[in-house]
Amino acid sequence: MLYGERNWTQIPPLTDRVVVVPLGSMEQHGRHLPLLTDSMICEEIVRRAEGVLGDEALFTPLLWIGASDHHLKFPGTISASNDTYKRLLVDVLESLIGSGFKRVLFLNAHGGNVLPARAALYEVQMRHRDAHDLWLVLGTWFELAAAQIAALDILEQKYVTHSCELETSMILHLRLELVDMQAASGANEPFESAFYSPYSGRGSRVAITRPFEHTTQSGAYGHPELATPEKGGALFSAVIDEVAACVREIATWQPLVPR
Repeated sequence: MLYGERNWTQIPPLTDRVVVVPLGSMEQHGRHLPLLTDSMICEEIVRRAEGVLGDEALFTPLLWIGASDHHLKFPGTISASNDTYKRLLVDVLESLIGSGFKRVLFLNAHGGNVLPARAALYEVQMRHRDAHDLWLVLGTWFELAAAQIAALDILEQKYVTHSCELETSMILHLRLELVDMQAASGANEPFESAFYSPYSGRGSRVAITRPFEHTTQSGAYGHPELATPEKGGALFSAVIDEVAACVREIATWQPLVPR
């Protein structure tokens, strides 16, 4: 069910539903992918998930701007600072809570959104700490479906990085004409480290925050040259099932009320 297609008188009877707020970005995705890559992927996930869930959940329009300051050296990126983005998400949450909703899922498609989104969830949850039935959740699609993605035999790369085999395949599946496969190349591990894995997407035992221009010349990571539309279709199918399962489970969560 699309949130924006309701009128205000229809909202009160729907406040028992999970509200899904999709989070995207407008940032560089290498020399071969469009700036709206994350947003396009998230919108397609939402479109398919809404088809599966129907009136079990409410889906707001996608928030296309993200926290992407680390990409700003690459032309075309439009970013909100982490502080601004956090405040925006806090206001979104407070608006939904003010309308009576108790279960909100930020469905995220951009890694840079995670830190400010978690901070927003924490601030609002602590502000409403006496509301034991309030569930504020952040789920990034490639984390929600990490196991299902890793199990896909057709993929060489088993996790999302940035403008990689996976994201490139998904845009090829959606909009073939927007992908320049002749320009598809990514950065890979520059040195061996027992603690730091900048491009793998998982495995680092330390956290390091570096701007993108320090780690890649093309703006991409991984192996986008391996992408195909067929891989993109398989990825969307794997992800949708997990997103729908997550929404359905959130709808069942019950509060633990201290005695």
